[in-house]
Amino acid sequence: MIKYQVSKMLARREFYIDGQWVSPTRPRDHHVIDPSTEQPIAIISLGDQEDTDAAVGAAKRAFEFWSSTEPAVRREFVLKLLEQYELRKFDLAEAITAEMGAPKSSCLVDQVECLPRHLRSFIDAFDKIEWQSPIAPDLANNIVAQSAVGVVGLITPWNRPINQITLKVVPALLAGCTVVLKPSEEAPLCAYILAEMIHATGLPKGVFNLVNGDGQGVGSQLSSHPDVDMISFTGSTQAGRAISAAAASTLKHVALELGGKGANLVFADADPDAVMRGIRHCFFNSGQACNAPSRMLVERPYYDQAIEIARSFALNTIVASAHTEGKHLGPVVNKRQWDRIQSLIQSGIDQSARLVAGGTGRPNGLNSGYFVRPTVFADVVPGMTIEREEIFGPVLSIIPFDTEEEAVAIANNTRYGLTNFVQSADPERCNRLALKLRAGMIEVNGIRRDASAFFGGIRDSGRAREGGIWGIKEFLDTKLISGWAP
Repeated sequence: MIKYQVSKMLARREFYIDGQWVSPTRPRDHHVIDPSTEQPIAIISLGDQEDTDAAVGAAKRAFEFWSSTEPAVRREFVLKLLEQYELRKFDLAEAITAEMGAPKSSCLVDQVECLPRHLRSFIDAFDKIEWQSPIAPDLANNIVAQSAVGVVGLITPWNRPINQITLKVVPALLAGCTVVLKPSEEAPLCAYILAEMIHATGLPKGVFNLVNGDGQGVGSQLSSHPDVDMISFTGSTQAGRAISAAAASTLKHVALELGGKGANLVFADADPDAVMRGIRHCFFNSGQACNAPSRMLVERPYYDQAIEIARSFALNTIVASAHTEGKHLGPVVNKRQWDRIQSLIQSGIDQSARLVAGGTGRPNGLNSGYFVRPTVFADVVPGMTIEREEIFGPVLSIIPFDTEEEAVAIANNTRYGLTNFVQSADPERCNRLALKLRAGMIEVNGIRRDASAFFGGIRDSGRAREGGIWGIKEFLDTKLISGWAP
């Protein structure tokens, strides 16, 4: 049983294939780094083609059995996984704090508790699925049957690791698919714990498999593998393009949940907490969220006041080690991300955006660790690099506007389309703009998505639909049968 301990280097090189832990064909050590300390905390191995083939082969052999099980059998697995969660939730939180820097005081709520939330939501949705249904009430002999897609490769990110793993593994298994999971090599420890939890449920061998690796290795091998019927990927838009290209040769189904550059339209009549709510969301998880409202568009009469609120919030935001108690921001995940964020902050300065809080370098008193100063820019002009590029750090760009039409034009002038936000006391305006904004999700006045809703975008944000009944249907094929005997 895996348990991360701060004082001890953890060695975990095995993969979970065909119901057991197996050694890699050719070990390739990879150090997992604690972003709060920049020190290695664990050693894993990156898989090779033979490891990928073994996992896919196990999933392929298990598919016929698992896909033909009664829905009640698959539902029972999720209930058993909920029981395992209660036994391992603190292990999950400890691992995530160490491997990706989520502060331990909030990690359980902000990172880990999404697992039982999603499981319960998926059970509710699963109970509503009609596996065979007529295409119309008067056409009972023409039905649509739903069945599992097949063997699915799941490639998940590091920013909310157990959240994204749960959103893929659980609906795929409920649909009757068998899976090969490649978690991020930056944050693999929580995936090991989940594999142990799944093993403890008694899930038949081969139904769930785990192989560690990087994108160029196991990721591309799964994407192009002839025996993998579907790839579900969450990560950068650049990687999503590469996965789509690799998958094209086998014409497999590809579901992509990619980046974002959310616009938050704040009108002068918005409620007093609108700006604070927006910047809190932008800085959540140290800015490492694809649905972050990183562009705040503010109506001109409220503009100066909004800047001052955001400036004060940023200056009073504490940044500290993920291992310390208290409410604060932790580090970003690694040096590559830290360097990129620094470069983007510098580009904002160089392109004459007005820096009102933060800036380059580490916060005062932090001489190591991948910590970023909470940063706010004002007078950002559309087309500036910080307005155009996904930063994935605690950096907010504030842009003035005078009319609804101008705000919508700025918000929609992006290649992304994940989440946009509207803040106004006028419900007709909110509805009008929600229909005009181009994104997969629109949040109005801080009202969050229901647990049964999907998460997903359009355009360069990908078109996956994760969560609720939509999340299960991602892993189902539809079959039209004419001449069905009712």
